[in-house]
Amino acid sequence: MTALMSKKLTEAAPCVVFNPFDGSIIAEVQLATPADVPQIMSRAGHGQALARALPRHRRAQILETAAALVQTRSEYFAKQITAEAGKTIRQARKEVTRCINTLKLSAQEAKRGGGEVIPFDAYAGSENRMGWFTREPLGIILAITPFNDPLNLVAHKLGPAIAGGNAVILKPSELAPMSALALVDVLIEAGLPAEVVTPVVGGPDLGAALVSTRSIRMISFTGGFNTGEAISRLAGLKKLAMDLGGNAPVIVMADAAFDQAVEACVSGAFWAAGQNCIGTQRILIERPIYEPFRAAFVAHTNALRAGNPQDEATDVGPMITEAASKRAEALVARAIDAGARLLTGHKRDGALYAPTVLESVPHDAALWCEEAFAPVVTLEPFDGFDQAIALANAVEFSLHAGIFTSSLAVALEASSRIEAGGVMVNDSSDYRFDAMPFGGFKYGSLGREGVRFAYEDMTQPRVVCINRQ
Repeated sequence: MTALMSKKLTEAAPCVVFNPFDGSIIAEVQLATPADVPQIMSRAGHGQALARALPRHRRAQILETAAALVQTRSEYFAKQITAEAGKTIRQARKEVTRCINTLKLSAQEAKRGGGEVIPFDAYAGSENRMGWFTREPLGIILAITPFNDPLNLVAHKLGPAIAGGNAVILKPSELAPMSALALVDVLIEAGLPAEVVTPVVGGPDLGAALVSTRSIRMISFTGGFNTGEAISRLAGLKKLAMDLGGNAPVIVMADAAFDQAVEACVSGAFWAAGQNCIGTQRILIERPIYEPFRAAFVAHTNALRAGNPQDEATDVGPMITEAASKRAEALVARAIDAGARLLTGHKRDGALYAPTVLESVPHDAALWCEEAFAPVVTLEPFDGFDQAIALANAVEFSLHAGIFTSSLAVALEASSRIEAGGVMVNDSSDYRFDAMPFGGFKYGSLGREGVRFAYEDMTQPRVVCINRQ
């Protein structure tokens, strides 16, 4: 980050980045403070002028070249993700692949999303007018990214922003900033003027100072609800795009492909140690198959190997910090004290928290109502489709949901009645394709990610109308 700044930032204690698994120090990164905001904004303002001047073909070329560079260094990026975020090496490789795809989609959007002709003569009185609208940059975008997808979620903000001709101030999580900083270096190597992206690492005080800065035109934030709410209070008149988490239900009907449902739900619940905003948290199973599903699900869970994420055989790595694993442990303990039944798991070793399965969780327990963001899942039987839908819709946070059924009619009915930004049929809730619109209903988000949809959020229409008389 310091190499990208034209002047040295205010002296501050460095940000130490730790390996979540063994606690070793990965890197030290210079911290920015609120005192640095004028310098940051000056640099971003210069970057805005450079970004706007880049022709679309050049933006696309830079993004395509960056994708190719990430591809050639895919193992480096995968190891970086594993080291700083604790994802297993196999999961990290998939994230790198998704990042490459996100950058390529962004390159396509740079050339595709130019605007449209407006049929003025469709309206009486405008027969002699013709025109169009273009999509123009917003200006400076503040992108705040989390630790759980430290590469691809950064690409989801930088790619569309660059495609749209914007400058970006990038504030990655202090817990896992290294993949983000490496991606910025790749973009510069690919030909992006260095000032177009200003990466800064800092705490909540820096975030608050940037959020409230008037010349920032949009904030794109991925993180927790409480932080998102605080940002909205500070931001003033700016565009806000927020992914604020979820509490995903998956419905398993009695006619589902049984083995497919079990395997997909296990993966959906414990991918990235459950630190996944669309991870499966509540599995609702039709009563006739509840007992065999429970037995198979617990057996598959117990077969997962938790441990060193660098080991190719590991299925579940550590949570991001020991404090996060202690929070998960406490959340489960409170549910058990309230009457929930533990089926497996609930064992902690430092930042490692064993994949945990419960049933009979009270509906007023935090584990049922709130996002766990941990390798914890609850099972619950239901009687009838209407009850399943009511249970699925019973929480305030709703990004994705899933349903397993062999009935097209049931699948279509569920897709229209489940209150979620995405309904995955015969998939767990955690399926995501980087081109699709991604976001939540209710308190799950504002706006949408997904390259095309983020691009539209990060640009503004300009109308040109010609009167031929």
